Amino acid sequence: DTSVSLSPPAIRVRPLTCTETQRGDRRVVHSLGDGTVHVNAARHDATFGFSTVFDAGASQETVFEGSGMRQLVELAIDGFSCTVFAFGQTGSGKTYTLMGPLTQSETRPVAPGLLGLMQRSFACLLEQSRSRGSDLALSASYLEIYNEQVRDLLSPGPPSALPLRWSKTRGFYVENQLSVDFESLEAIADLLLQAGSQRRRTSAHALNRHSSRSHALLTIQVRSRAMRGARVSLPPTWVPQPSTCPSKQGTLCFVDLAGSERVKETGSSGELSVEANNINRSLLALGHCISLLAKPQGKRTHIPYRDSKLTRLLARSLGGSGITLMVACVSPSSRCLSETLSTLHYASRARKVTTRP
Repeated sequence: DTSVSLSPPAIRVRPLTCTETQRGDRRVVHSLGDGTVHVNAARHDATFGFSTVFDAGASQETVFEGSGMRQLVELAIDGFSCTVFAFGQTGSGKTYTLMGPLTQSETRPVAPGLLGLMQRSFACLLEQSRSRGSDLALSASYLEIYNEQVRDLLSPGPPSALPLRWSKTRGFYVENQLSVDFESLEAIADLLLQAGSQRRRTSAHALNRHSSRSHALLTIQVRSRAMRGARVSLPPTWVPQPSTCPSKQGTLCFVDLAGSERVKETGSSGELSVEANNINRSLLALGHCISLLAKPQGKRTHIPYRDSKLTRLLARSLGGSGITLMVACVSPSSRCLSETLSTLHYASRARKVTTRP
């Protein structure tokens, strides 16, 4: 049997913020150190079991190594379709986990210890390329889904809606999206900052001063071919020879989901309210697909991937031939109890989903 679990999901519990501490929020989520999360609040006492739980003190490096992200990078080089997506309430630490602090810029680089899963994965890709002696070609595309429109974050000019198509050979795909080749960490880091931090749709509301108002998908295409070479004395250059090993093409996709939220608690109105409702509808569609995929094979009904643009683009990652890691981010605050429980139940269902990579 070649089926594997969708995740297993990794749970990350962020620290209480200064605002939460000052207003007297209680810490109601506790990691018990053995993959168990305990939620203890008035009328709520629940325990959840996962393979990996990162508490508030976990470093970015610990999350990268402990979540299995390094193995996912290696599988992408070996030709598999790999996806990691961060899920959770607005302000729970999803973007920080994937990208690190939002204060970084070209003139103000982030401290190495705070780099997120994305930057660490890029470094791992280039490191693996050198150690394996592979001829590795890397390219990136970057999309956002904003108000049910797919927009290219890399194309010049104002982001415009792109059509989402389907074919028997490719599945769902975005037509006319731009793909950029890169060979260095600096190149992909600059691309990530310019597109993700400057062009992606964000705004402030009561729950988060820098809230993502769109789902973002950064996809790295990894094309590799093993090379055999011979050293010659004069000149001292490496001469590649044709290889009998076939070329491989894998993908590594990072999905930063917009935060689930209660519109009343965010204080959103007008355009922000429309954005929040669209976000919640797409996340509901994603949750519905995961619930159906978690059922035994014989009891599954039709999986409604077409219910949202998000589920269409994640169809292969969720129930197809890919390998997917979910990082579920939660707040320990008593005020966020309802959303935290919802995220933990969501991740528990995801544990039961299997794919056939």
